Amino acid sequence: MKALYYTGNQSFEVRPGDLLPLQPGEVRLKVAYCGICGTDVHIYHGKMDQRVKIPQVIGHEVAGEIAEVGEGVDGWRPGERVAVRPLQPGPEDASDNGQRHIGKNLKFIGIDTPGGMQTYWNVPAYTLHRLPEELPLHLGALIEPLAVACHDVRLAGLKAGEKAVVIGGGPIGMLIALVARQKGAGVLVSEVNENRLELAESLGLAVVNPKESDLTAAVERFTEGTMADVVFEVSGVAAGVAAMTQVARARGRIVMVAIHPEPRPVDLFRFFWRELQLIGARVYEPEDFEEAIRLAAGDTLPLDRLITEIAPLERAGSLFEAIDHNPAGMKYLLRCDQDRPTESRVLAGS
Repeated sequence: MKALYYTGNQSFEVRPGDLLPLQPGEVRLKVAYCGICGTDVHIYHGKMDQRVKIPQVIGHEVAGEIAEVGEGVDGWRPGERVAVRPLQPGPEDASDNGQRHIGKNLKFIGIDTPGGMQTYWNVPAYTLHRLPEELPLHLGALIEPLAVACHDVRLAGLKAGEKAVVIGGGPIGMLIALVARQKGAGVLVSEVNENRLELAESLGLAVVNPKESDLTAAVERFTEGTMADVVFEVSGVAAGVAAMTQVARARGRIVMVAIHPEPRPVDLFRFFWRELQLIGARVYEPEDFEEAIRLAAGDTLPLDRLITEIAPLERAGSLFEAIDHNPAGMKYLLRCDQDRPTESRVLAGS
């Protein structure tokens, strides 16, 4: 049993872990892989020390196998392969409007409570989603971010034949683009990193670099003058916010996916003039996880191509450093079960 602890000041320590007793309603997972999310990188940089109880195990993009089932857990048995939906709803507030996945008292497992970067992890049974046998577990660790993309596309109401523009071609932006294309939409990805543009283009997506070409003109060409039915703002920068209202058609929908840590100027006149809609999209709901699993198991999305590197827990520090120094990187995974051989479909050299 090993666990990776965030100890503050851009530091991690791998320590022997304790097998905590199972509480009623919990299962113990043997964690196979845990992905590194942008939120984990923010934690690494000390930007969430007010939420994380240092030293703490973090991580929430998890796939593994059930090792033990606690008291009162029905419908699950040891050996089953699962992904974790890491949301712990708190007491419902009147303002929640029934939306417990974004409730006022929601806790995010792996941030507000200990996470999955460890060999064994106790989680509530209600967070589990069953993975089919044909889905390799390293791809199972991509179900959580893929569920984010499924949620975003679902809230957009995107339909086959519509045109979508994704502003920001990082991991979530790329997954949104792939899910949107799977829905039958035409997709254009706007990204400034040339390596990410090359990846998107190699995946068959239309691309534009807004630093080198006029984005509005590119969208006009891509849509044959109709402009975008849906715009996904995934860049998290002011330029993306400025662009999103310019490339949407009349009554177009803009989905705010990125986390903007400070207020941004928004062209409200454009919302009035073109009757635009702004849709906030945060995390996911159970049906988004099920859709993500269906898409991943159907082998229709090139998820392997999005994995940049897989490394054991002991190399977590170097992996976080690599993320900082490789802006073109996509998904990085930690292998938490040291006895597990690397999955055969992992990219060569990982």
